[in-house]
Amino acid sequence: MKLKAKPDVVLSAFHNLSNEMPNGTVPPDKLQEFLTVYFENPGSEFEPWTPPDWHDKPKFLEGIVDVKLRDWAEKIHHLWKSLGRKMSSGVKDHPELYSQIHIPHPFVVPGGRFRELYYWDSYWVVNGLMLSEMTDTASGMIQNFLYLVNRYGFVPNGGRIYYEKRSQPPFLTLMVESYYQTTKDKDFLRGALPALEQEYGFWMQNRSVAVMVDGAEHLLNRYHVEVGRPRPESYTDDLELAEGLTDDDKEQLWMDLKAGAESGWDFSSRWYIDGDGHNSGSLRDTRTSLILPTDLNALLCLNEKTLASFHRILGDGESAAQYDKAAARRQGAMEAVLWDAERGAWFDYSLMTHSRHVEFHPSNLSPVWAQCYSRPEMGERVVQYLKGSGALRFPNGVPTSLRESGQQWDFPNAWPPLQHMLISGLSKLPSDDAQQLAFDLAQRWIRTNWLAYMKYDAMFEKYDVNGDGKPGGGGEYEVQLGFGWTNGVALQLLEQYGATLTSGSQQVSPGVLLPLVISAALMLQ
Repeated sequence: MKLKAKPDVVLSAFHNLSNEMPNGTVPPDKLQEFLTVYFENPGSEFEPWTPPDWHDKPKFLEGIVDVKLRDWAEKIHHLWKSLGRKMSSGVKDHPELYSQIHIPHPFVVPGGRFRELYYWDSYWVVNGLMLSEMTDTASGMIQNFLYLVNRYGFVPNGGRIYYEKRSQPPFLTLMVESYYQTTKDKDFLRGALPALEQEYGFWMQNRSVAVMVDGAEHLLNRYHVEVGRPRPESYTDDLELAEGLTDDDKEQLWMDLKAGAESGWDFSSRWYIDGDGHNSGSLRDTRTSLILPTDLNALLCLNEKTLASFHRILGDGESAAQYDKAAARRQGAMEAVLWDAERGAWFDYSLMTHSRHVEFHPSNLSPVWAQCYSRPEMGERVVQYLKGSGALRFPNGVPTSLRESGQQWDFPNAWPPLQHMLISGLSKLPSDDAQQLAFDLAQRWIRTNWLAYMKYDAMFEKYDVNGDGKPGGGGEYEVQLGFGWTNGVALQLLEQYGATLTSGSQQVSPGVLLPLVISAALMLQ
């Protein structure tokens, strides 16, 4: 909420209000009165804005054969207009009155309670915008992130000042890759590259750790936020969670909760390490900074390969070779530290016990998505691992874990980015088995999204793997509508598999069916 007066004036008024009350306890009605006097309504930092590059009927819709799915995809395409935001000039001119971080270009928010830019969400938003032929809006979003790197040295978790000490999974390089593959704009690539290298440097200097395995040292990355205070946006929750702990343990828990938020998986049993060193416990056992995550390292491996390709495109073979070496080193480290040859997958590594956490998470397959592994048979081993994991028995997608902890990044929730990375990775494998599994998972996910949309007239940030098309739950807040990355993932899957995906009705329009029939007849000739 924007301040109506200078911060010191508001703070002084709040202190006066507290001092007037017995024990400093402010009744709700007095607090509401204070808010009304000194704060504007949420969202007042924005001015009305509709993306000027939005238009009806982008071409990808033509490839969706099922009429109901095509109509639904058109509705998703319309959602970009309602999720677009443009900051008022006041955010730049009077930053002291706002919690928003000023950024120069309009952008797309996730939706619901999330009324600001978020980092890793935006990768799937940008990809969706590209399919919607909204390259100007996508370019503006990427330029906002480049601006943030130039200002902070990294991309903050989101567009609020209380996120300035932590990041999120570093997808900016892949956003630039998506934009370049669509536009082939070398000038844009050349302009973006210094900030991309600066961000990569931040992760290597501030989020890396060396581990010894079988007498060899390997450098891998983790999430790590050295701020031992409660999260400003969840202050009371963190304060209450730490009750009864020593001061040192409180600080460590608060740092690890921030690291969990930096991971994007806030929160999950994935980050638990109990007093005995086991991957179990409760939210108080969150030890994110003591875990080397498979997906973060797969993402950084893909970033290294992508930065190498950028340098090659721009004619700098020497720099390209350096990033190629970095990717090769990381691939070797991931296979030495994270790969489990017996189980046939990669697993997070505990810096406390120097062992792997073998619980199922879709992230265990992320090196396949990143194509960061040395032998083709490893990809096929992962398909068998997935089939034997028990994670494929649910009708509405692959759950984030098989443990029901009450946290939102656990069972029974399925999240759009994890579905897309899993499907995309499987679709890159050469076997018919992997290809069919990728399609089956795409069909499940699209049907889940579509059924929920038919029932609730909304897209959700996450879904329940059980039942018949219903939103997920758990965690610190109610499930949110919108929803940026859900829209982007749905559009990408509809574009990739539009010729064969179905809503269940198999209703195909003659205008789409006829060209397919003609094409099939020509192939038979």
